[in-house]
Amino acid sequence: MVADLMSDRRALARLITQIENGAPEARQLVTRLYRRGGRAHIVGVTGAPGCGKSTLVAALARQLRVHAPDAHVAIIAVDPSSAFSGGAILGDRLRMRSLAGDAGVFIRSMASRGALGGVAAATADVVEVLDAVGFGTIFIETVGAGQLEVDVARIAQTVVVVEAPGAGDEVQAIKAGILEIADVVVVNKADREGATQTVAALQSALDIGRPMPAAGLHAIDPSHHLQAPEQPGPSAEWRPPILKTVASHEEGIAAVIAALEEHRQHLQLSGAGARRRARAVEQDVRARLGDLLLRRALRAVPQTHYNALIAGVIERTLHPLEAAEQLFIASWGQ
Repeated sequence: MVADLMSDRRALARLITQIENGAPEARQLVTRLYRRGGRAHIVGVTGAPGCGKSTLVAALARQLRVHAPDAHVAIIAVDPSSAFSGGAILGDRLRMRSLAGDAGVFIRSMASRGALGGVAAATADVVEVLDAVGFGTIFIETVGAGQLEVDVARIAQTVVVVEAPGAGDEVQAIKAGILEIADVVVVNKADREGATQTVAALQSALDIGRPMPAAGLHAIDPSHHLQAPEQPGPSAEWRPPILKTVASHEEGIAAVIAALEEHRQHLQLSGAGARRRARAVEQDVRARLGDLLLRRALRAVPQTHYNALIAGVIERTLHPLEAAEQLFIASWGQ
C-alpha cells in the first residue's frame, strides 16, 4: 500500500483529501502509516506575503532534485481559505509550474480553513503520510499571515523564516516573534536596494538574548561547517545563519540547502532534535485531545441549548467563561 501511494499520485491526492475531510477510513490508514515514518526532513518555510516563499521553495526543490535525482521531495502549500468554498485561493501550485513535469516532486495546496497558526489542522497528518511513503524532504509553506505563523514550529524540524528588503518586514517579524522560531533566516530578493541593511537589522535582532557564538561556529557566512563534539555531550547552541538569495534566478540556493542539512546534522548530534520532537509530540497530543473533547461536548449538547448560551454571551447576560462552563457541565456532568 505504501509503495502504491508513492507511485500512484492520484491515490495519494485522494487520501490527502480524505484526511482534510476527516474521513474515518483515512484516519485508520494514517494511524497505521505513522509507525512507518520518522525519516523525512520536514522544513517549514514562513514569512510575510510577497517575500517570495513559493519561489524559494520551488528553487530549493529543483536543486535538491538536481543533486539527488533519486530523492523524492514533497511540498505542502497552506493557503488562506475562501470565505465561500473553504478551498485554497492562492494556488501556490501555479507558481511552481516548472516542477510539474518532475515525477520526483509532489505538490499539494491545502486550505487553512480558518486554522490558527498558519497551518491547516490536517497538515500534521498529511506530513506523516508523506514521510511514511518515502518522501525524503517535505516542505511546508505557510499562509504568511503574520503572528499566527509560529505554529509551523510544532510540525517542522527546521524552520526557515523568509524576509524581503525594503518593506520593513524584519521589524514586523521581530514584533511578531517569528524570528524566535527561525533556524535559518533567508533574505530573499537580495538584489533589491536595502538588502544589506535588512541583514544587519535581522542579525541585531537575533543577537538579542542569545549568547555570542564560540569561535568558528555560526556567522552570516554560510561556509562554516558543524563539527561533531569529540566526546559525548551537548554541542554548541545553534545560531541561525542569515543568507541572501534571489530565488527567481536561483542565486544563493546552494547555501540554503547546505544550511538545512547542517541544521539537520546539528539536531542529530546535539540531541536537540529528540528534545524538539518530544515537545512537539506533547503539543500535538494536547491539541488533538482538545479537539476530541470539543467535538464530544458539541455532540452531547442540544443545538438549542448551545444557541441559547451563545445568545447570552452576545447579549452580555453571560460571560464566555460561564457559557463554556455550562457547556462542560451539560456534556460531562459536575
